[in-house]
Amino acid sequence: MTSATAQQRPGGPDEPSTTAARLLEAAAGAFAAKGFHATTTRDIASRAGLSPAGVYVHFSSKEQLLHALSAQGHGQALAVVRDAAATSGSPTDRLAAVMRAFSAWHAEHHAVASVVQYEFPHLTPAHRDEVLGLRKQIDEVVRDLLREGRADGSMTVDDVRDTALALMSMCIDVARWYSPHIARTPAQIGETYAALGPRLVGARQH
Repeated sequence: MTSATAQQRPGGPDEPSTTAARLLEAAAGAFAAKGFHATTTRDIASRAGLSPAGVYVHFSSKEQLLHALSAQGHGQALAVVRDAAATSGSPTDRLAAVMRAFSAWHAEHHAVASVVQYEFPHLTPAHRDEVLGLRKQIDEVVRDLLREGRADGSMTVDDVRDTALALMSMCIDVARWYSPHIARTPAQIGETYAALGPRLVGARQH
């Protein structure tokens, strides 16, 4: 996803859409390393191999870069969760699939994930509302699985909303501590969380 201000037109290898994507990648690295407030547009431009003025050709502000990253990251996460929840099997099997995919995604994309989760307060109110809408859709996928499990007696869930929040928070927190240098791979982390999720709701996997 690129900014709405990044015009789409054909060109060479450095056409605007490519440059905008490079700026988003640079912004994710800078925000993850220094935080939103401590990062300057000069930092982002330098990482992208551009002049500071080049940033404003595609994004009107540092906040717009954060918004584009947040919308893109949450959109990808929502797709991951929906795809996992749509797999075959019992509610328990599908909850395990969601936990596996969502936690692994936060490890694989830990820089972007940490930015979109922990720099969220720096978005404008309108942009926060937009991203919150995506978060609510992610939550609702998990809540639906918990409701199914509670209805068929395969899960013990007293409060669907709070339980979904706890499960998703576990996965999101992976982005905070994960590093490519640790011994565990994203796939291994996914398997750990796939076992933990059902266990926390008193479910037994088939």
